Amino acid sequence: MFGSNPDSGTHTNSGLPGNILFPTRFVWPYGGRRVFLSGSFTEWTEHILMSPMEGIPTAFQVICNLTSGYHQYKFNVDGEWRYDEHQPFVNGAYGVVNNVRIPRESDMGPVMFSSDAPGRSNMEVDENTFVRPTLADGMSRVQISEGDVQISRHRISLFLSQHLAYELLPESGKVVALDVTLPVKQAFHILYEQGVPVAPLWDFGKGHFVGVLSAIDFILILRELGNHGSNLTEEELETHTILAWKDGKIRNNRQTEGSGRPYARHLVNAGPYDSLKDVAVKILQNKISTVPIIHSSSPDGSFPQLLHLASLSGILKCICRHFKHSSSSLPILQQSICSIPLGTWVPKIGESSPPPFAMLRQNATLGAALSLLVQADVSSVPIVDDNDSLLDLYSRSDITSLAKDRAYAQIRLDEMNIHQALQLGQDASSPCGVFNGQRCQMCLSSDPLQKIMERLANPGIRRLVIVEAGSKRVEGIITLSDVFRFLLG
Repeated sequence: MFGSNPDSGTHTNSGLPGNILFPTRFVWPYGGRRVFLSGSFTEWTEHILMSPMEGIPTAFQVICNLTSGYHQYKFNVDGEWRYDEHQPFVNGAYGVVNNVRIPRESDMGPVMFSSDAPGRSNMEVDENTFVRPTLADGMSRVQISEGDVQISRHRISLFLSQHLAYELLPESGKVVALDVTLPVKQAFHILYEQGVPVAPLWDFGKGHFVGVLSAIDFILILRELGNHGSNLTEEELETHTILAWKDGKIRNNRQTEGSGRPYARHLVNAGPYDSLKDVAVKILQNKISTVPIIHSSSPDGSFPQLLHLASLSGILKCICRHFKHSSSSLPILQQSICSIPLGTWVPKIGESSPPPFAMLRQNATLGAALSLLVQADVSSVPIVDDNDSLLDLYSRSDITSLAKDRAYAQIRLDEMNIHQALQLGQDASSPCGVFNGQRCQMCLSSDPLQKIMERLANPGIRRLVIVEAGSKRVEGIITLSDVFRFLLG
């Protein structure tokens, strides 16, 4: 049942008999479930059902044949009368506000929606207030503004603040944790066999999770083995425990390795009732790839349960799923990645003080690659040919492949090249982009942000290499962290 007519005293100016009828399009672009149109041209008694616009689920439209003259109208959205304050309107009796329309031949032209950022008003529904302008030629042309960026960030931040880490937990799955008394060699063999790059560490004596073991630990261990003056031999690696590695001399000597960032002295974790925003911020601030979700029913935190390893890809998947049918509420989604401050790009000729961009040739040594990963504080390095065309990608997680058949004991970092190292973890006939379905994921600079987010929301994909179409010449790289830094501002 609808409420009373908005203005039953309004009369239709129908003109003379035989007047030409003008097909007139009415659009409600602000969301809702069921939207009706009513007006003076229906004597306010008939309510015309509006249809969702194809490709724009938050917009509804209907075409009516109107006579020439002056008409008032209004929308009924989910049982509430509303008017569009971005279209002409008049104030009627008793404070009633109606939109007005004078039909013209041009009323069937392309629909243009305003991308201004109004505050909360009487026309907004479900907070879907933005619809991307669509031109007659089918091409979208978005002029992004700082206001659009801030509105998009606000909506994403609000969503993440209102949803909990508990929602990241899968219906079924496994979580790998390691005891700190395990030998390092055995621990990395487990990581390789389980196909995971990181695992929380459990200290039975303390009854708590005390840290994580990641690929960067294995990299530092291999570099330590490669130092002629190392006190850690390959034989000792067979019995050297995780606890000894974390708490011993090597860790103390490497506290400020690379970026100068000391190792975390405590486990960064989250609870199931922490917000998704808090989890994402913890990952970004601590420059880590995952955060263990740990729950304890005891007030003192004893008997903790490891529920899940939260990652940015899981949080991004929640964002994409939530805004899938209301992407128009985020104006930045259709913006091409080359036009927004996102990712790391290869410097252009003539740029002053260009930022560094790490790339390696495939004949570079494994030792050089590992040093670059640590010192440049990056998670992966594109492997390119002499024309800077992408051949492969070497990531921190690739280092665990050296645990296969104890390969680390048979190599010298300064003698094995990148190409040979990659062959240890993949079939020699596998081309770039095929290994485990996750290697060398690429994108173009013209791709919209929404496409990038959907790709990065897939488990196992942590970065996309931006390449030139055809030549696959590397132009930049976008990581999950890049996307979240941009989205959260």
